[in-house]
Amino acid sequence: MKQTIFLFLFFLFFLSGSAQDKRQIYAVAFYNLENLFDTQRDTTINDVDFTPNGSYAWTQDKYYKKLNNMSYVISQLGKEYTPDGPAVIGVSEIENQKVLEDLISTGKLASVGYGIVHYDSPDRRGIDVGLLYNPKLFTVTSSRTYAYLMPEEPDFRTRDVLLVNGILAGEDFHVIVNHWPSRRGGNKSSYSREFAAEIVKSIADSIYKVNPKSKIVIMGDLNDDPFNKSVKTVLGAKGKQKDVKSGELYNPFWQLLKKGIGSLFYQGNWNLFDQIIISQTFLSKEAALKFWKAEVFNKDFLIQKEGAYKGYPFRTFSGNRFQNGYSDHFPTIVYFEKD
Repeated sequence: MKQTIFLFLFFLFFLSGSAQDKRQIYAVAFYNLENLFDTQRDTTINDVDFTPNGSYAWTQDKYYKKLNNMSYVISQLGKEYTPDGPAVIGVSEIENQKVLEDLISTGKLASVGYGIVHYDSPDRRGIDVGLLYNPKLFTVTSSRTYAYLMPEEPDFRTRDVLLVNGILAGEDFHVIVNHWPSRRGGNKSSYSREFAAEIVKSIADSIYKVNPKSKIVIMGDLNDDPFNKSVKTVLGAKGKQKDVKSGELYNPFWQLLKKGIGSLFYQGNWNLFDQIIISQTFLSKEAALKFWKAEVFNKDFLIQKEGAYKGYPFRTFSGNRFQNGYSDHFPTIVYFEKD
């Protein structure tokens, strides 16, 4: 009798393991690369600090070290669950197409063959957003940008919103990459991020209108937390799956922040500005490609061990002193599963 029960339990375990093995995991990530500039002076933007004679004494040696550090982090993303790494990676604080080309040619990234989607934006600092994608997993069908043009502030220029349309795991898959206006000026600046959220909500609604089954991912450094008005109210991104209705958005990073997990540390508090928000179509029982889980990639090697920024993300500079770190933001990842 005991032998029969043992064999039965072993059979169930074997079936469960087989089902688990057949599950395909897809990772989607976002990373603020903290001022990935080349060393060349571009007179059309304000990049003088990131030149050899600038305040950061930004030399080729420092640039190459920064590339190697960024490459190493990206090469580690998602590897615990998917050997191919992320299918797509949204990035921000990049100077131009060239730095992305240099990045995907550095270290372990060179063997992946990442593709790039990038457009120059009118940001006065010269920083843009972009998308890296693994062509073995994600096929780009089209892309475009949406300018931030607020009628009340016609001269204000910031990063464009990037929309990339494609196919992932046989599904229509749309990625909206953001870097919303900063918090310079404190709470008074919240209206600028709310305006950015209106742009993104309009994009998402337009995609839903064409195909209600489309899979939509909104990612970026939003310079707001999940509970701020721009994300909670304007986007309407909810923090609990049970509250998300058809045509709405789910923000899995809300619950992580409630647990004290953030992507950047400021004035003694964790914030979670680097969010990946997904459409309700990933939560439907009928969906072939489903949301599995989200994480902040806050591995120990990415944390500052000493000095004024101890416990913070290990950044490239401490003041103007180069410390050969990574970024002042942690990457974030969302995982999807397909049976």
